[in-house]
Amino acid sequence: MNNSANDVDVLIIGAGLVGSSLACALSGLAGQHGLRLALVERHDLNQAGDTPPSFDARASALSWGTRCIYERLGLWGRLDDHAQAIGSVHVSDRGHFGITRLHAAEQGVPALGYVVNNYLLGDVLLERVQELSAEGRVRLFSPQTVERLDPIPGGMRVQLGSGEVSASLVVVADGGRSGLLEQLGIAIKQTDYQQHAVIANIALDRPHAGVAWERFAGQGPLALLPLRGDDRFAHRAGLVWTVPDQEIQRITQLADDEFLAEVQEHFGYRAGRFLALGKRDSYPLAMRLAREQVRPGLVILGNAAHAIHPVAGQGYNLSMRDTMALAENISQSHARQVPAGDLGRLLVYQHQQYHDQKQVSAGCNGLVNLFARTDGVSELARNLGLVALDYCRPLKSAFARRAAGGGSNADM
Repeated sequence: MNNSANDVDVLIIGAGLVGSSLACALSGLAGQHGLRLALVERHDLNQAGDTPPSFDARASALSWGTRCIYERLGLWGRLDDHAQAIGSVHVSDRGHFGITRLHAAEQGVPALGYVVNNYLLGDVLLERVQELSAEGRVRLFSPQTVERLDPIPGGMRVQLGSGEVSASLVVVADGGRSGLLEQLGIAIKQTDYQQHAVIANIALDRPHAGVAWERFAGQGPLALLPLRGDDRFAHRAGLVWTVPDQEIQRITQLADDEFLAEVQEHFGYRAGRFLALGKRDSYPLAMRLAREQVRPGLVILGNAAHAIHPVAGQGYNLSMRDTMALAENISQSHARQVPAGDLGRLLVYQHQQYHDQKQVSAGCNGLVNLFARTDGVSELARNLGLVALDYCRPLKSAFARRAAGGGSNADM
């Protein structure tokens, strides 16, 4: 697999959550079988305050399948202390009769998923990447910017700020912020939802009991994800509130007490009273899909490849399934003595993941459209659907397995 014409076999652009996870997934191949692995990051990974953008204040809902992935990577022991288990999920439509409740015990698993703050997940991944660098398993280029990518025979040439490096396979996992997709001429299919997600941590007056709430409240869904307590508040939840673009300026300018009162009004009191508010942030929502995810010597991964609505909390879990499928593809190529960037092998990866990506993105898009409708027929249909899901055990089990595992090949 090693090609002397290239400096490395696999070069990952972006040391965020997805890029670092891929480096960890490939580290065994690098340490035991000679895979030459490199990671490029424009932030200085040796400076605690200079971290990739994905290491932000948001919380990610990791499915049971993603937990199993991090167990296989030997990282769950480091994450477990930071993770809040989701024992049940409560889905409702405000002002209507439809309710669905999913319970981990009914599915025979300890939890349907886990909630982890992104910056804590990032700290664990960064610590492991630095260990891999010290062990000689991954070559770090940090801080380095990627100025351009050019195809060459047998791979790609990567022009960095301080020089150039060539690789059999380049994985673009930088979230699309660098403009590399535009430079490569890879078009993006985008659906603008004309919505923003408002995120914040909220203190509750009672224990959340590991319940994750999804409340469809007219203008957009409102989710509360259970969090572990901190030094200030024993009972906390992560808020993800979807609001129309025309409302975002007003909502972000509300004082903390006014904001909490409005969230309480939209959500109700099922989770108790909202006592205090952490730092608020917001970002626009759109479904983005790269029209090409593989080329000879190139793979687009993570948010650079696809970004979906957070309504079902499946975006990161989908990216992790892609990540592990790509790592397995590279491992099989190595065993067959085929270059990592071989297009035929990469097309196998793309075909393998296509159905999962399509199903998840279409499902999230369908939920957004269904619950945005306010006509009587749509409201009745979706509430009957929620009730049917709650009472039909086989249907509920299939839905829960999809949510907890996230894909047809996920572990439960």
